[in-house]
Amino acid sequence: MDMRNEATHLARQDGDRAAAHNANAEYLTFRLGAEEYGIDILRVQEIRSYEEPTRIANAPAFIKGVVNLRGVIVPVVDLRIKLGCEKVEYNGFTVVIVLNVHGRVVGAVVDSVSDVLELSTELIKPAPEMTLAVDTSFITGIASVNERMLILMDIEALMSSRDMGLIDTAPSLQ
Repeated sequence: MDMRNEATHLARQDGDRAAAHNANAEYLTFRLGAEEYGIDILRVQEIRSYEEPTRIANAPAFIKGVVNLRGVIVPVVDLRIKLGCEKVEYNGFTVVIVLNVHGRVVGAVVDSVSDVLELSTELIKPAPEMTLAVDTSFITGIASVNERMLILMDIEALMSSRDMGLIDTAPSLQ
C-alpha cells in the first residue's frame, strides 16, 4: 500500500470511529413521578438542591418563580406540574437541573436525578403518535435500557414552547 492509499485508509478508519462515536449520545436521566426521563447532557449546566424560589405574580402554576444563581436571576419551572404529574411533593431528593436553553439559564424542578447514560441510536425508538390532546412534540424517542423505559425529551423545545413564556422566539416588531 503506498503512502497516499494508507493515509486515505487511516482517514476513513478515523471517520468511521467518529461516526460510531457520534451515533451515541449522553443523557442525564431523572424521575418525575413514576416515569423516568432523559435530556441531552450538553444542555445541563449544573444540578442544585431545591430551594423555594421567589414567586412571580400572575405566573402559570408550573413557573415556581425565580432564584438568584451567582448574580443571574433564573426562572424555575416545575416539570412535574408542567407535564401533569398527579402528585407534586418536595422532599430531600427534589433537585433543580440548571439548563442552558437558547443562551438563557433556566431551572427545572424534578423529583430526583438518576444517572448519566450513553445511548446508541439503535436503543432509541420513535415516540408513538398520540391524539391531538396529548402534546408529544418535545418527546424525541423512547429508550429501553435494561428493564427501564426512558422517555427522551428535547428540553429546548419544551422550555421554548409558547405556553412557557420564558424565551421569546418570535422576532421583535420594534
